[in-house]
Amino acid sequence: MSIDTCVLRDALRDVIDPEVGVNIVDLGLVYRLESTAGGIRLDLTMTSPACPMGESIAAEAEYVLAENLPEGANVEVNIVWDPPWSPSLMSDRARNALDWTA
Repeated sequence: MSIDTCVLRDALRDVIDPEVGVNIVDLGLVYRLESTAGGIRLDLTMTSPACPMGESIAAEAEYVLAENLPEGANVEVNIVWDPPWSPSLMSDRARNALDWTA
């Protein structure tokens, strides 16, 4: 099964962290997005282990990926904590949206 992870990464821009209003790709929360034998694997993190929206964001990411994959493709979403998230992972777009110049 051939899966274009670039298309899926773009689709994940529709998943917004509701606490900051910026998508998970530009926030730097997507650590791994890879094609597997049966579908796709996504490793993502949260800005903090105490993030109350982690499971909700992961579920939305899983839904978005499934909507962009062939029927029957497996979607595996894992929340990971290593390495810890840092603001240095944000894109310039996210920095500008949050007015974060540091």
